Amino acid sequence: MKMAKRIFISFAMEDKHLRDFLVGQARNEKTPFEFVDMSVKQPWDSQWKTNCRRKIKGCDGVIAIVTKNSKKADGQLWEVKCAKEELIPIRGIWGNQEDHPASLPSEFDRVRVVNWTWSNIANWIDTL
Repeated sequence: MKMAKRIFISFAMEDKHLRDFLVGQARNEKTPFEFVDMSVKQPWDSQWKTNCRRKIKGCDGVIAIVTKNSKKADGQLWEVKCAKEELIPIRGIWGNQEDHPASLPSEFDRVRVVNWTWSNIANWIDTL
């Protein structure tokens, strides 16, 4: 059996339902990875950043759920920046097929964003 991959999910708090859906998909017994979930209620105390950085560093990759909420999601933007600093691979997935933001914040520079399909997610995780 394949070793589970540790995946950190980054998302805007307004998109928590999308994170929940992704976690639900991951419970499928054929899923080749596990999630590290770092939901927070107060994202801006220094302890949160320390704990979050440690969790990101312990992961094989980061999946960022990208929606029009992402540009205002300070916690998500910090997580993406942190993953880049720690050289953890990041893949963005569109949270909504029809409603892509016109532009993404600079934190998403050099982050490939793909359609949210099981094969896109599984194929990327297989490369980690």
